[in-house]
Amino acid sequence: MRVGESAMTINNRYKLQQAKRWVVKIGSALLTANGQGLDQAAMRSWVAQMVGLTQQGIELVLVSSGAVAEGMVRMGIAKRPDSVHDLQACAAIGQMGLVQAYETHFREHGCKTAQILLTHDDLSDRKRYLNARSTLTTLIDWRVIPVINENDTVVTDEIRFGDNDTLAALVANLVEADVLIILTDQQGMFDRDPRHNPDAVLLPEVRAMDESLFAMASGGGALGRGGMITKVRAARFAARSGCATVIASGSSPNVLQKLSQGELLGTLLLPDADRFTARKQWLAGHLQVAGRVVLDEGAIKAITQQGRSLLPVGVKAVEGKFGRGDVVACIDATGKQFAVGLTNYSADDIRQIQGLATDKIMATLGYIHDKELMHRDNMALT
Repeated sequence: MRVGESAMTINNRYKLQQAKRWVVKIGSALLTANGQGLDQAAMRSWVAQMVGLTQQGIELVLVSSGAVAEGMVRMGIAKRPDSVHDLQACAAIGQMGLVQAYETHFREHGCKTAQILLTHDDLSDRKRYLNARSTLTTLIDWRVIPVINENDTVVTDEIRFGDNDTLAALVANLVEADVLIILTDQQGMFDRDPRHNPDAVLLPEVRAMDESLFAMASGGGALGRGGMITKVRAARFAARSGCATVIASGSSPNVLQKLSQGELLGTLLLPDADRFTARKQWLAGHLQVAGRVVLDEGAIKAITQQGRSLLPVGVKAVEGKFGRGDVVACIDATGKQFAVGLTNYSADDIRQIQGLATDKIMATLGYIHDKELMHRDNMALT
């Protein structure tokens, strides 16, 4: 064993073998060989590894930096611009090459890809959050690999994520990933900055919510906006939905395959609760209720005893005015609340389809968002 390793550490690593949904984030310094342009050989290697993961049955979402850095290279700009407009222009230029490269490499393996550009507004607005989630889960079901980046061409200082580590963590929450893999130019997280402290020790496993991690983290490089501190912050975001994070070197041969086999690479940052518990706690304790739906006895039993989703047929009445994506309480005929959840339909829509079978939604509303009013994954018993 290496320094700091234990039987528990090894056991937690082997748990990665059971992780079925991964979010993989690749940073700018790796992708552009520290500013020399897209490293096609490295990209080809990562793509081959990701395709290998999908062949093992792993569902994969890719979050990729590199658009701004590639745009800088194409325009001959050596220093990262300070102007938002210059950064947006570099992103627009670089995104062309970045997406084309991924499409080419994945297509060599017969693998389909899709480009998705997100802003903070897309994930802070509950309706757009659900729309993004529905699109991503559909792509995953179709075995298409989403390639996600921040929409640098339209963001401003007020709404930008600030780094793609944070974006990757929010995407992990969005798709309910089991593990977030952050590939970087460092071996993992050290107790001190290894670039200035040759005796720094690599941390094989830590708790993501450990406050002391911030003191150990270092700053970012010249090309990206991130650094180890943003990766710690990202791991904390991911941990809130029960997602584990691994920070590892993207230059390590077959790093993704080795991680999937439980090998001790990089730093594993563990959440304090599993995904199911964390998500339910988040729903039950951290969001305000926008309205209420009164359910019949059959729906109440299905939700509380069988862990089922809420369907329109089980709704007897709707109270309040709320929109798709709001948190709504489920109550019985006496007004007693027994669950809360994210609604897939507005109050006005539910009033039209309450008591109806699922196959009547399209005919009644003229469209269908989801078969369920609330999916069981987006509900918590209270």
